[in-house]
Amino acid sequence: MKYPRLFDSLDIGPSTLRNRVVFSAHLTNFAENGLPTDRHAAYYAARAAGGAGLIIVEEQSTHPSDQPYEKMIQGYRPAVIPGYRAITDAVHVHGALVLAQVNHNGGQSSGMYSGRAVLAPSAVPDPLFREVPHSLDRVEIGELTDAYVRVAEHCRDGGFDGVELQCSQSSLIRMFLARTTNHRTDEYGGNLEGRARFLVEVLSAVRAALGPEMIVGVRLSGQEYIEGGIGLDEAVDTAVLIERTGSIDYINTAIGVATSTLHLIEASMATPHGYANFVPSAIRERVSLPVIGVGRFTTPEMAEQALADGVCDLVGIVRGNIADPEFANKAREGRAREVHTCLSCNQDCIGRVGMNAALGCVVNPSAGREFLTVPPLPAVKQRVLIVGGGPAGLQAASTAAHAGHDVTLYEREPQTGGQVRTAGRAPHRAEFAGVVDVLEAECRARGVKIRTCVEVDRMLVLTQKPNAVVIATGASSVRPVWAGSHDHVVDVREVLDGTVALSGRVLIVDELSFHHATSTAEFLAERGCQVTVCTPGMVVGQDLGLTLDMEGWRRRAHGQSITCLTDVVPVQLRAGLDISLLHHPTGVIANHRFDWIVCSLHQKPDDSLWNELKDDEFSVVRIGDAVTPRRLDSAIREADLAAKSLAST
Repeated sequence: MKYPRLFDSLDIGPSTLRNRVVFSAHLTNFAENGLPTDRHAAYYAARAAGGAGLIIVEEQSTHPSDQPYEKMIQGYRPAVIPGYRAITDAVHVHGALVLAQVNHNGGQSSGMYSGRAVLAPSAVPDPLFREVPHSLDRVEIGELTDAYVRVAEHCRDGGFDGVELQCSQSSLIRMFLARTTNHRTDEYGGNLEGRARFLVEVLSAVRAALGPEMIVGVRLSGQEYIEGGIGLDEAVDTAVLIERTGSIDYINTAIGVATSTLHLIEASMATPHGYANFVPSAIRERVSLPVIGVGRFTTPEMAEQALADGVCDLVGIVRGNIADPEFANKAREGRAREVHTCLSCNQDCIGRVGMNAALGCVVNPSAGREFLTVPPLPAVKQRVLIVGGGPAGLQAASTAAHAGHDVTLYEREPQTGGQVRTAGRAPHRAEFAGVVDVLEAECRARGVKIRTCVEVDRMLVLTQKPNAVVIATGASSVRPVWAGSHDHVVDVREVLDGTVALSGRVLIVDELSFHHATSTAEFLAERGCQVTVCTPGMVVGQDLGLTLDMEGWRRRAHGQSITCLTDVVPVQLRAGLDISLLHHPTGVIANHRFDWIVCSLHQKPDDSLWNELKDDEFSVVRIGDAVTPRRLDSAIREADLAAKSLAST
């Protein structure tokens, strides 16, 4: 076996895991009215069927005072038990163990949904939620301890193999542990033993309730990188302290905290692989319990190497299993090349749940939709012609071929990939192109005939006599009215694909508020240009906040002396590239001079072929940017749905 350590079994408490792959707890936003749903059961079951050894279901709230987001599972309600049973039955049938994470978010909860005061060890306002918490007294601490036990008992009655106490990231227990949020002078404050008292008492009570036949684990913050926060040395000491209680069976790890270092919890592709390995490695040196490591493990090779290096005993692979539920099976069966690798783009997972939407995935259009009925395979094999080899065209071709159709894909460029491949040339964005590499390989494996350097017109389509045509011709740039015909005004794509080479002073006009402008700015700064980015918004690249890329971009931009101008719009361009920028809040116009201007603007669909074919006898479908320009997740999801609709006709 290529990954002998990854697929070695491991005893954890009273149970044995079939391998070292852990699908760790994470928010899904699938709950309805505070209860788990069939969507949860199908989602977790898919990862169990895909070979993961341990599933840890998202946090279960322990108390009515804790509801930081709307779609949280309210584990303190007995009504959750049937939903728990549906999840655990669905996972167990595939041979995986399943735990539930139990948590109270403390001062990082919100009164918006609960209508109650948030609770914390001390009345220290949280910088993210900005509510002043109520400082718990001893009676209330006892009540919350009982609340943890009650939820653990619900988990037991719901068929879980055990529970994991959340003591990291956003957690009441973590707030007791951290000096910055625990200013108490009683027995629950002061030195580490005092600050860990609440955790030890909860662990003891939960273990007493569940007995030795169930697993109890703890997830600890290993390094938070904030003043007064939990550092590595204290995290290791905490791990040693709780191991000595004899109440736990494993230790899970985390890095960052849900304030200024939130971007480290679900790191983007700009963060190096293995960035968090030092945390489980340090803890593992001091404890004998199994330790779970996390931190952007996107391939089986990375997971195997971490185990070989002694970093951890188990590997938490969340986004990798979201992107491909068959991650473990494919690795075990020697099909690692077929894994749909997580891009760490955070667009459709973190970005969606942060907007109160259900979790999804850019590279896996079925993520979060496993509960939906799969269309039957077609009764008649169809001849399908795909025009356009960007991500939408490749996904449509792969899905249609998988359904048994005869598929030919035409691409006018020498290489497939479209704008995604161009975007992958930018600094810190190379992994983005991985999605089209995997899709192209999948197309070829499924028998799709790929024809590049072919410009498709209506006559070519007619000669092929298709049953169905999928138009995935993408979108093209739009030249702004204010630019006139000046040849030193170009599009971001022309910069990244090498069509033009820029030098000197460059202005990038950012109207898309995402990676287009910021990545191009870094690309040019690395080549010696003096770069300014302007935007009509309040922040350059404001949507980077959704994907946890903002912090990294701001630091790098500062280091490269990239200037940002906000709340401005171009109104006039004169000879010599003198441009007038209107500060729209005040009406003040300022004049600037540059050598080049790069536009990151909205595009227009390339829909001429669609207009030529839409009234023909065969079925014609438009997908992706050919309908209207959007982001990658929309293109792939729409392509998958369109191809499945062909399969069902």
